[in-house]
Amino acid sequence: MSFADNLKQLPKVSHLAALQLFDREGRLVATIENKPGQAGSLAVYNHLAQLYGAITPEAAKKGLELYAEHVEEARAHPGKHPNIDRLFHLLAEGRLLRVKQVFVTDDVA
Repeated sequence: MSFADNLKQLPKVSHLAALQLFDREGRLVATIENKPGQAGSLAVYNHLAQLYGAITPEAAKKGLELYAEHVEEARAHPGKHPNIDRLFHLLAEGRLLRVKQVFVTDDVA
């Protein structure tokens, strides 16, 4: 299936303003906002966090499946798709990221 088809199967994220990603030491390493250009990644990462409890190497593998046709483009052009690049790194390094949901009524700061 295509990325667009996969997104249709994921839980809705209209209640989320963002997801914050933290490393094992508790440092904020990324924020994925609910805005054009990031909303699809927000849905993917939120789904992975719900399934796996964190963005684990196993979750990263599933995430790459969900990104479908964008994965090859990300491999060919590192930096163009940072949310896919992050999954490559987590999978290769065996690391994980904890996820904090930021709800529309919460402050992002």
